[in-house]
Amino acid sequence: MKTKNAVSALAALAQEARLEIFRLLVRKGAQGMAAGELSNHFLMPPATMSFHLKELSNAELIVARRESRSIIYSANYEQMQELLGFLMENCCADNGGKC
Repeated sequence: MKTKNAVSALAALAQEARLEIFRLLVRKGAQGMAAGELSNHFLMPPATMSFHLKELSNAELIVARRESRSIIYSANYEQMQELLGFLMENCCADNGGKC
């Protein structure tokens, strides 16, 4: 992962509502949740939820798919793993690799 992508992902998660939305989608797994369900769950107006989902999508932390009339959002586990790998890639390197 490039530093620019990591900064984008971390910036998207550096907001309380988006972090909670992302954490919920991680728990939901591949089935994900519809945008309306997310709005109801967080008692958030649809326009506000849409804004947060757009920010998470732009950071590639979530993916969307259409099912009938709904848009279902789910966590992008590959991107999440890349971000975690980026953050840990030099873990304890200055200590001989011993954490």
